Amino acid sequence: MDWKFLQGLLSGVNKYSTAFGRIWLSLVFVFRVLVYVVAAERVWSDDQGHFDCNTRQPGCTNICYNYFFPISHIRIWALQLIFVTCPSFMVVLHVAYREERERKYRAKHGENTRLYDNPGQKHGGLWWTYLMSLFIKTAFEVTFLYLLHYIYHSFKLPRKVQCDIQPCPNLVDCYISRPTEKTIFTYFMVGASLACVVLNICEIFYLIASRVLNLRHRGRVYTKSRQVHTDMDCRSLKS
Repeated sequence: MDWKFLQGLLSGVNKYSTAFGRIWLSLVFVFRVLVYVVAAERVWSDDQGHFDCNTRQPGCTNICYNYFFPISHIRIWALQLIFVTCPSFMVVLHVAYREERERKYRAKHGENTRLYDNPGQKHGGLWWTYLMSLFIKTAFEVTFLYLLHYIYHSFKLPRKVQCDIQPCPNLVDCYISRPTEKTIFTYFMVGASLACVVLNICEIFYLIASRVLNLRHRGRVYTKSRQVHTDMDCRSLKS
């Protein structure tokens, strides 16, 4: 997988993000993508080859491995990283749509006219797009954490599993290679994912609070302007 291509795409998201969004993006690439590419892939590279069972029955080891590891941790994390980063492209596409509308508007009405003060400013539809992307990212994070725990019944990998599935002749013991190291990496990736969830929730509250305060400020300004106009009308009537 070309993670540099994904990083290049997400770098455009950084300039439209809040402070929480920038921290989230740094956390994803430093503590998740970088750890995944540099270390985690190598730890799980020999997973099936070093899954050893105390039997020489043909097919027994492969069947037991497929039963206890229906999908590798590496595949789950790769899918998780793709799914949690893709909603950010919604913001980039929305900004690109605004910039295209701005270009057409200037071409029609002149270069000195403007449709948007700032196409990347989070107001109107872009604010809703940004907020929706945060909810989607959080939902994907929680879903993949639940799937990982549901498939393996725990985030801790056991040293030994027992299998009696056909064609195994009887109850056989199977041993997982480097279970402690894999457990450490699993907890690390789960912790990084939970940290991203916390950042997403903080950013959601930040956006909503900023929007509420902005609307209240506009309401006060509008009320004061109405009072000023009312006072001026009353004075003109008296005169």
